[in-house]
Amino acid sequence: MKLFYIAFAGVLYLASFVGDAFAQADHTLTIQLKDGPVVIQLMPDVAPKHVAQIEALAKKGAYDNVAFHRVIDGFMAQTGDVQYGNMSKGYDPSLAGTGGSDLPNIPAEFSKTPFVRGTIGMARAQDPDSANSQFFIMFADGSFLNGQYTVVGKVVSGMENVDKIKRGEGQNGEVSEPDRMVKVTAGK
Repeated sequence: MKLFYIAFAGVLYLASFVGDAFAQADHTLTIQLKDGPVVIQLMPDVAPKHVAQIEALAKKGAYDNVAFHRVIDGFMAQTGDVQYGNMSKGYDPSLAGTGGSDLPNIPAEFSKTPFVRGTIGMARAQDPDSANSQFFIMFADGSFLNGQYTVVGKVVSGMENVDKIKRGEGQNGEVSEPDRMVKVTAGK
């Protein structure tokens, strides 16, 4: 009988991992780029409010056709300005990067999750509680961002497509005729 209980406990333990894997699979973001798809595993356990906002914006199509307005080689590619960055509706390169969405800003959800190649972080202004819709994808490790910006996910496939995003010029990485997120979907 003791062997039965040990086996049953083992099955329950394994089932908890499988359940977690299936729950996480629901929290994906797929970004179609000109060179192919990028799949991001969102992390609701790390930043639940930020993930919920990103998913809500993706589900209503707010991220479709939004420019990568700031891209710095060896650092990151920033996008997500749904207010001024939509290249098919009112794109304004002079304002891209200053807007957000019609949803409220989100309080910071800093964590111990490090900024490494493929990490997705939320962009914000000087105020740590000013993140809204913009996010960035890391080209390389950026430990200086740890604990300063909210991590919301990581690229699980398609990083080679991220590497092909058009780079910007100068220290600020402003991009003329930028690449865009063609289509963004949340979930399965």
